[in-house]
Amino acid sequence: MQLFPTPKSAVLLNSVAIQRALTRIAHEIAERNETGERVVLVGIQGGGLPLAQRLSALLTGIWGNPVPCGSLDVSMHRDDLDQRAAPRVHPTVIPFDVTAKTVVLVDDVLFSGRTIRAAMDALNDFGRPKHIQLAVLIDRGHRELPIRADFVGKNVPTALAEKVHVRFGEAGAEDEVVLERP
Repeated sequence: MQLFPTPKSAVLLNSVAIQRALTRIAHEIAERNETGERVVLVGIQGGGLPLAQRLSALLTGIWGNPVPCGSLDVSMHRDDLDQRAAPRVHPTVIPFDVTAKTVVLVDDVLFSGRTIRAAMDALNDFGRPKHIQLAVLIDRGHRELPIRADFVGKNVPTALAEKVHVRFGEAGAEDEVVLERP
């Protein structure tokens, strides 16, 4: 019996904290890559796309030249396709050549690593990047594959049953990252 019940949800990042994390990630990407001429961003459909678009704008300001941004749907490349209901397929739009570029994959939450593995498989359909880097807003642990992010907004140790939701101004609300407990 708990004397003080745990709340069902908690805000991990508000809109100001999200912007601060994205600004830090953008500067880390710029420091690691020195010049933006060979860097492209690819947001994984769902939560990664709005983050990639925001990072593209921030990097454009840092480097002074446009940083291309695309979107990637990984649903048909997942290794658990047979365990899921019909996948929600989103458009993949990569209007640039990834060959010999540094591709920064962007996602909202890193969990098991399976989405990132699927993204790397899907990316190979578009060419052979020189480097692939990974930027995530939240790393919640529980990796099933040997994958780690190069750029992380916030590490949040979670229980397996907990969920992390990244919300981008949905229904007029502000951006936020919320941890939900069962």
